[in-house]
Amino acid sequence: MLDNTLPTFPFPAVSRKKITAAFDAGRLSSDGGVMLLAQAERRLGIAERLARIIPDRRDPTRVTHAIPDMLRARIFAIACGYEDCNDFGPLRADPAFKLACGHLPETGADLASQPTLSRLENAPTIRDAIRLSYALVDQWMDSYVTPPDGVVLDIDDTCDVVHGHQQLSLFAHYDERCFLPIHVYDSATGRPVAVVLRPGKTPSGVEVRAHLRRLVRRIRTRWPLTRLTIRGDSHYARPEAMDFCEQNGVSYLFGLAGSRPLTSKVQDTADAVRTQRAVEDREVVRGFAETTHRAKSWSGERRVVARIEATRLGLDIRFVVTNLIGTSPRVIYESLYCARGQAENWIKFHKAQLASDRTSCRRAVANQVRLVLHTAAYWLMLTVREAIPAVRDLARAEFATLRLRLLKIAVRVQETASRIRLAYASGCPDADLFRAIAATLLPGPRAASP
Repeated sequence: MLDNTLPTFPFPAVSRKKITAAFDAGRLSSDGGVMLLAQAERRLGIAERLARIIPDRRDPTRVTHAIPDMLRARIFAIACGYEDCNDFGPLRADPAFKLACGHLPETGADLASQPTLSRLENAPTIRDAIRLSYALVDQWMDSYVTPPDGVVLDIDDTCDVVHGHQQLSLFAHYDERCFLPIHVYDSATGRPVAVVLRPGKTPSGVEVRAHLRRLVRRIRTRWPLTRLTIRGDSHYARPEAMDFCEQNGVSYLFGLAGSRPLTSKVQDTADAVRTQRAVEDREVVRGFAETTHRAKSWSGERRVVARIEATRLGLDIRFVVTNLIGTSPRVIYESLYCARGQAENWIKFHKAQLASDRTSCRRAVANQVRLVLHTAAYWLMLTVREAIPAVRDLARAEFATLRLRLLKIAVRVQETASRIRLAYASGCPDADLFRAIAATLLPGPRAASP
């Protein structure tokens, strides 16, 4: 029944006809695309995977909301742009969200409230948070039908600005208090492998080695024969990290900060590049060189590739250290190392478009749980995008575009005694694509509910 007492508000008249409006249309939702997320979650099973790890210390006789249901609601909300638990004040009664979480839109119970979800985020211990992080690694490995011959993992950290004095927040060189969480992605697919909250400072060699050791050990437990390559910037070119990779059969490609002794070893090539640019009067001339180098803190000599670029503004030299052999310096730098720039886009999806920098809890463990939930939302968005035919422009779209075009669409939810009907707008411009994605994400006969 409509509430006719709701206040109205005007818009400018059109063709002499007065326009009034009110939020009284009944069981409408502005997030009709959440049903696609529900299909993606059923395919991945990520909510159940995470729920098995989070302890439920509540009195079973007084439990209203199961942990998997709360996780689904939270993850769906993040993907739809509601990154804060406070949004569940009005959102918990939204008919589309209730339906996506397995509740009847009219007669079913409302979803969990903001206090309940906040308690959920603070329930895990540090051991539980570590196990949740491992669950993300398992989710990534399960995305492969068979173990791949080799994978390249891009590792990087990003500035997560805080607004207070939360645990692990430090005043970094970004001139703000922040965290510097580490992100790891599969370079071939863009799928997230691990996201770890850490203090707002550059990681030390011991810390980088510890993160790599835990990650490699988890992967090798199931994929003992898969070749692993770690790729990162100069933050990760630590002697401890390189020693670990060499001792455990892991390939690496790390940026390397230049030094006077290292620059002197490629000076002949640099002079030739600079001279060629001047003689030919060109805007840019690029050359490559390689050498072996041993810094004081290194355990031995290592292969270093130099990219040397001369412009009218001067000479620029960039270095990469690697244990790869049999590959030319140009291929090492241009084809292998520079490809890690794509990881910046994946971090942008995670941080800016899914708001994973909303780490506003006081406890570090709770903020790590938030990163896990945002990564789960990343998986859902990625699964929806992978269901889009390659010929469509949205098959390569950013998550913000997918949300605008496929998730934030109006739907009227109608529940009767025998069925539930979703009525989407007739003028939806992506109706055919929406229908195709829903069909693609339908569970097979084995995955169908009884």
